[in-house]
Amino acid sequence: MAVQVSVIATSSLGDRSYLATDGQVAVVVDPQRDVDRVLALAGEFGVRVTHVVETHIHNDYVSGGLQLARLTGAEYLVSAYDEVGFDRMPVADGDAVVVSEELRIRVVATPGHTFHHLSYVLDEASDGGWSPVGVFTGGSLLFGTTGRTDLLGQQHAHELAHHQHASARRLADLLPDGAEVWPTHGFGSFCSASQADAPESTIGREKQANQVLRLAADDFVTETLAGLDAHPAYYAHMGVANAAGPAPVDLSPVARADAGQLRDRIAAGEWVVDLRHRKAYAASHLAGTVSLGLDGPMSTWLGWLIDWGVPITLLAETPQQVADAQRELVRIGIDRPAARATGTPDQWATDHADLRELTVADFPALAAAQAGNTPAGLPAPQVILDVRMTNEWRAGHIDGAVHIPLPDLPQRLADVPPGTVWVHCGSGYRAAAAASLLANAGREVVAIDDMFGQAEQSGVTMAPTA
Repeated sequence: MAVQVSVIATSSLGDRSYLATDGQVAVVVDPQRDVDRVLALAGEFGVRVTHVVETHIHNDYVSGGLQLARLTGAEYLVSAYDEVGFDRMPVADGDAVVVSEELRIRVVATPGHTFHHLSYVLDEASDGGWSPVGVFTGGSLLFGTTGRTDLLGQQHAHELAHHQHASARRLADLLPDGAEVWPTHGFGSFCSASQADAPESTIGREKQANQVLRLAADDFVTETLAGLDAHPAYYAHMGVANAAGPAPVDLSPVARADAGQLRDRIAAGEWVVDLRHRKAYAASHLAGTVSLGLDGPMSTWLGWLIDWGVPITLLAETPQQVADAQRELVRIGIDRPAARATGTPDQWATDHADLRELTVADFPALAAAQAGNTPAGLPAPQVILDVRMTNEWRAGHIDGAVHIPLPDLPQRLADVPPGTVWVHCGSGYRAAAAASLLANAGREVVAIDDMFGQAEQSGVTMAPTA
């Protein structure tokens, strides 16, 4: 069979891993920590994983590469220049690894996202030689963008941005236009300088669509650095874990917590996270909990908001939802939640006084309130709080709104002016999380569950654009 490449998507983190096979053996690229997904896919194909490769020491998730290599006996390819605490097959620019008679990978140094970043060209046998099928680009050349260059510190961002430009140009010069591009980042990952503009791509398409291949180096560097927003605080722990060698995953169920234990954990200042959809949370929830539904990037925001190492308890309707959340959390190094509870808020409360509702509105209601006609049943807004990221705020915001990005809110609750707070984000997900934090701090709050794109057309007064 011809070489086949399968995507293993981790949409919650905005990343992709890959399995490339000739029908007998397989190469796995940048696997996430829950490697059972990879093993299941290899089993479906009936192939043996012989090589696991890392494009770089990842900053946004804990890698499963070391564990996968140990479980399968595969060679584990990691840059020779990365200092790691485990045995690996060190590779560097120009190395070629013959995987089988049909499949070969070539190592290309593509610094930029990190100093020792590698890309891997996938070749298939052709008429007694080798022909490139595509390239696994990790955090180098992405779909319509590139990997960000500031994750190793702002002091390196400018230099790495120049490297990123040169690396992308090198790949474009090295490969034919028809070669596939298979990046790890760019599908919602904060490792991406901006978001992917397509679900798939080729070198030829990137030459037409990607600014890194259209702008001169200095212009690309200026534009890239200007566009970088904050990245999750938990990233500081990911590279350390990956360089040391992550421990195997334990996804077994954690201890159950009864209503009294939940109350005690909340009183102790621990994080008790409600994984249900924000609409269910608004209807009824356990006071003191935080809304981070499984329908959104729960692990990203939770990992960003918490003090690292604080005990976390998970609340959900079903055991499967808790299991799904555990899987999400191990990917960012939160290995064992302290406890879990399933069912309904009534079952989590010691008495009815423990239950709370969250008031919800939309942008037409805010527009009416701004005009002095607050809809019945809603308190008039005295503070409009925008918890989107800085780049979103700069692109347009509500006149008179207070801006505190969601990741900053736990430490800046005292900065929210007094009065009833109407809080919004881009869609409602982050607003629900922020509203729960504000309510836990004793504030009267209304969560705007609406798309920000609807604000202006609903009649909300917007700030003048610069």
